[in-house]
Amino acid sequence: MELGLRERKKARTRRAISEAAIALFLERGYDDVPVAEIAEAAEVSKRTLFAYFPTKDDLVLHRFADHEDEAARTVRDRASGETPLGALHRHLRTELEERNPITGLCDTPEIVAFHRLVRETPALTAALVRYHARGVAALESALLGTTGDVPHRELTARLAASQVTTALQELANTNQRRIVGGRSAEELAPTALAEADHAFELLGAGLRPYA
Repeated sequence: MELGLRERKKARTRRAISEAAIALFLERGYDDVPVAEIAEAAEVSKRTLFAYFPTKDDLVLHRFADHEDEAARTVRDRASGETPLGALHRHLRTELEERNPITGLCDTPEIVAFHRLVRETPALTAALVRYHARGVAALESALLGTTGDVPHRELTARLAASQVTTALQELANTNQRRIVGGRSAEELAPTALAEADHAFELLGAGLRPYA
């Protein structure tokens, strides 16, 4: 559905604020850029900035927040007859083939710099843990809706969600480390796909209720 004029204006403002913030952070470092300067660069008031981004962390990490329930949505929207792990595996392969930045398999300089900013800023890495925790909770809820009489049903779903989320995060981090080390996304793609297959083979062996 096409957005109305007001929604499009809000989306443009949100994007302008975020882009101004990230550009300044990449130039000078996260800790050295005050929020007032970001607001000035984006040509908005501090009040408006905080209406879109309640914390300074959100100016950067909203890019991850957009994906925090992606695994849960993949499970809920899977095709009839498709297992939860099968759907997550398929979705990851698609994202890798499309070089989605969330997979780490993206060598666009701006994306590499963005990942470095998050990795090298303690406040951001700490905040990212909270985003991942919400993703685990969302996936746990989705998995609970896929099984019937499973022993320790809630614990099983929680452990499975944690393991899947950790595996996806580690695969993305590994891809990005290799790109930082000089590999191109195109060169790395076959390895990244093979490792994704291997990761889900291991997950399937231990998470039988979802495989």
